[in-house]
Amino acid sequence: MRPNVLHHEDLIPIGALARRTGLAVSAIRYYEARGLVTSLRTGGNQRRFLRSDIRRLSFVLIAQKLGLGLAEIEAALATLPQGRTPTRIDWQRISRALRGQLDARIALLMRTRQKLDECIGCGCLSLERCALYNPQDRAGAKGAGPHFVLD
Repeated sequence: MRPNVLHHEDLIPIGALARRTGLAVSAIRYYEARGLVTSLRTGGNQRRFLRSDIRRLSFVLIAQKLGLGLAEIEAALATLPQGRTPTRIDWQRISRALRGQLDARIALLMRTRQKLDECIGCGCLSLERCALYNPQDRAGAKGAGPHFVLD
């Protein structure tokens, strides 16, 4: 829900939003269709967005870089108020909600880096000593997936 009283300076056209976020206008329209931002229409049917939508879309870009899926991002943004700039408390609530997922992703990245360092950095070039080598497909008994990294 948008606030009852908006001032002209509170609203920006889609082109300005694109310039500020680095997103293509088509991407902003896509995110609008997904409900991540909401536009108001002028008398000439032009889209206008709240300045606070710059932060919402910046969050989308950052969250995607961190590997969060659009469904996760949508769920997080659904907790933010529509029609006003989110406060520090609003963003902290999202941060706390996503912390477990982000910590798990960080741990996975660190394990992957360690395995790659062991594999590439050891210099053994030996299938007998390699920690990732899988003779007789032992990992296959654990089911599908890269078990040497994910387990």
